[in-house]
Amino acid sequence: MKFAYRFSNLLGTVYRRGNLNFTQDGNSVISPVGNRVTVFDLKNNKSDTLPLATRYNVKCVGLSPDGCLAIIVDEGGDALLVSLVCKSVLHHFHFKGSVHSVSFSPDGRKFVITKGNIAQMYHAPGKTREFNAFVLDKTYFGPYDETTCIDWTDDSRCFVVGSKDMSTWVFGAERWDNLIYYALGGHKDAIVACFFESSSLDLYTLSQDGALCVWQCDTPPEGLRLMAPRGWRADLLRRDEGMEDDEDREKGTTVQGTATPTEEEKKGKVKYSRLAKYFFNKEGDFNNLTAAAYHKKTHLLVTGFASGTFHLHELPEFNLIHSLSISDQRISSIALNNTGDWIAFGCSGLGQLLVWEWQSESYVLKQQGHFNSMVTLAYSPNGQYIVTGGDDGKVKVWNTLSGFCFITFTDHSSGVTDVTFTATGYVIVTSSMDGTVRAFDLHRYRNFRTFTSPRPTQFSCVAVDSSGEIVAAGAHDSFEVFIWSMQTGRLLDVLSGHEGPISGLSFNPAKSVLASASWDKTVRLWDMFDSWQTKETLALTSDALAVTFRPDGAQLAVATLNSQITFWDPENAVQTGSIEGRHDLRAGRKELDKITAKHSAKGKSFTTLCYSADGQNILAGGMSKFVCIYHVKEQMLVKKFEISCNHSLDAMEEFLNRRKMTEFGNLALIDQDAGEEDGVAVPLPGVKKGDMSSRHFKPEIRVTSLRFSPTGRCWAATTTEGLLIYSLDARMVFDPFELDTSITPSRIRTVLRQRDFTKAILMAFRLNERMLIQEALESVPQDEVKVVVSSLPEVYVEKVLEFLASSFEVSHHLEFYLLWTQQLLMQHGQKLKARAGALLPAVQFLQKSIQRHLDDLSKICDWNRYNIRYALAVSKQRGVKRPLESLGSEEEALSDGDEDSLHLLVGTGEEDKESMLP
Repeated sequence: MKFAYRFSNLLGTVYRRGNLNFTQDGNSVISPVGNRVTVFDLKNNKSDTLPLATRYNVKCVGLSPDGCLAIIVDEGGDALLVSLVCKSVLHHFHFKGSVHSVSFSPDGRKFVITKGNIAQMYHAPGKTREFNAFVLDKTYFGPYDETTCIDWTDDSRCFVVGSKDMSTWVFGAERWDNLIYYALGGHKDAIVACFFESSSLDLYTLSQDGALCVWQCDTPPEGLRLMAPRGWRADLLRRDEGMEDDEDREKGTTVQGTATPTEEEKKGKVKYSRLAKYFFNKEGDFNNLTAAAYHKKTHLLVTGFASGTFHLHELPEFNLIHSLSISDQRISSIALNNTGDWIAFGCSGLGQLLVWEWQSESYVLKQQGHFNSMVTLAYSPNGQYIVTGGDDGKVKVWNTLSGFCFITFTDHSSGVTDVTFTATGYVIVTSSMDGTVRAFDLHRYRNFRTFTSPRPTQFSCVAVDSSGEIVAAGAHDSFEVFIWSMQTGRLLDVLSGHEGPISGLSFNPAKSVLASASWDKTVRLWDMFDSWQTKETLALTSDALAVTFRPDGAQLAVATLNSQITFWDPENAVQTGSIEGRHDLRAGRKELDKITAKHSAKGKSFTTLCYSADGQNILAGGMSKFVCIYHVKEQMLVKKFEISCNHSLDAMEEFLNRRKMTEFGNLALIDQDAGEEDGVAVPLPGVKKGDMSSRHFKPEIRVTSLRFSPTGRCWAATTTEGLLIYSLDARMVFDPFELDTSITPSRIRTVLRQRDFTKAILMAFRLNERMLIQEALESVPQDEVKVVVSSLPEVYVEKVLEFLASSFEVSHHLEFYLLWTQQLLMQHGQKLKARAGALLPAVQFLQKSIQRHLDDLSKICDWNRYNIRYALAVSKQRGVKRPLESLGSEEEALSDGDEDSLHLLVGTGEEDKESMLP
């Protein structure tokens, strides 16, 4: 098995904090998610997480006007210059302080950041080849408190900065003679947003108390004059601003906002006057204004409030277009696309991301992650869906192809502890701490069965047998295992015998045996056909935390509290091996831990196990930032994945940061990061009133559940950061098969020209280069596919199946590859049955790819059929001679080729897979 797995996507979390951005074409939203950034393609209904991560949570993202570059800044002030074209990091930079916002100039030549009470302008990277991509141009002073927001004029001549000291400052990007800086007041609270009008220096400023000021400038942008390079005026300004030529060259220009101009200098200067002041509380829902966005072309102002409502106004008349409540949490960020039709909202409290089309008043995107941490996950049998359960009591189903959640079940009233799919893939069974086990139907999206116990109990795990008829759940407080019938919902039996809470259940895929693990240091095997009698009791050296069967049912793996993984033969109840994983966990030290990480690791262990699709390897994870893959037969560590490098989470460091230790105690005990952004005010010493429950804490990094995809090409983990998916590296890897010196690309193409297709295909697979294999397969004429397939050796049939499954995802030759698949399964089906266990991942990967095309094509065909029926109905009503008479009935409107294609799509689905495999 190849271990070229790499991070591919992040599901389960759509927004954490920071500012949202639309791409240049307006079809995608860029959302910061923890220390990663996800791009949601709204047009193609797909999400993609960039393969990069910052050291802390992302605080702000700046997008270049051409949409090719992005500057991602985290809470610690570290910045990444990222190419959105090749999705790679181009440069690292540290701003030496917490950055609140970053914005590129419209011409793409400069960008400005707000840091502390200053604003710094840098030369935009990428325009010239330089060793340092971030070159400081000027530093602007003026505000006395933290700067909060930035906006540029259309011609990039000036920019405006808002501050928490209730002032707004207009600065010139160049050395303008009549505008060095201009300070605006008029507000009674911190500035949330400020915007220039289109092709003008007129301003709109918005403060947190819901006030909007409209400012008019007496000078157009073309009226700005460049300052004379020499003379008494330049010397005077240089002396007043306190700068020197040497400092200009080395550290950039410094523009002070404190020099008092003389009467002569005031003549001809830019002046601002306030035209109007509006208040948002006149609508009757006075709240703190938390976010705003302005579209200059359509004069549309969008404002978000702490109550979750937003308003749409037309400026400068301040006409209300409409108002809507989208959440009960504060709106943290708002963004508008280039046309002004779509509005993106981010709510950090619940992790919501919404895209609203205001003209039609409909949702373009509505996604929300789990409010609390994810606890468990399960793959559907074909690997197309992932179901997750969280502490918030919600059950969410995610599409692995698009990355979106398409259904959320909220029937549970307490935390979900375990989820699983039945063998059909259309029923989800969940267990919860609310004392119920529920079954959900993915056809009608409803809860059709609710299983309960005679006495109220909390369920910690659930399992379903291979037939989908028997449901078993383990109790956390009564130490019993309950058995129900899926058909009737009746309680069939209660299995007693354990002396501790049940920690895990697993059905043998090949036999009617149930394994139950408990904290009483035993694993019991129950025989379904023998009146649920205890078949065997496996004695362990420590409490059992997780149990799982190998896909062929011939081996049982158990994770125990002493960080060991033991392997058992379920038939003979004999231990076949063990793995000591304490040193592989490498648990970190939490900020408030009194003991070192080395000693705290003694109490850490693996809490979740999962076999790979072929059963040769096992995944293990627990209270650590690492996921380990072990080789079962060799009992050795093969690879260790670090799932996160986010230091905003706890237990990431192995050693304590001594800089946080003072003579008065640990600085981690002080809520330094809690502020107005999180809705938590830091109380002053001696204050007794206030919300005593409001506190700031760092979540601890951990892995709660691991699952391997049935296709064998990816695995998923539910962690503190969300649902992480690792896939096989699709990049070019030279991995030949039975290669010798006579096999070269030129030799393969020579054999193809000689029309010896079978030999060319075998040579291409031995060289194992994807482009050559594709060229060899697509060179075979359609009428000769059957002959070529029949002459393939058995060892190459599995490789051809895997290649066909991967080709369905990218190739447009659907009917051609369906013909190959049909001939392979029909002519080699009997031989493949003998190796059904080893071939199952490849067949499930093939079925997943074909099922996706079936879903897409069936929608197109249904849509065409409805259009044909509509055209026929309209022609009858108008009394016109039927223009579609030559087509016959609507059922005959589909061509024979389309029917054959659909028949192939259906014929190689679930039914043929079941007929081929035992």
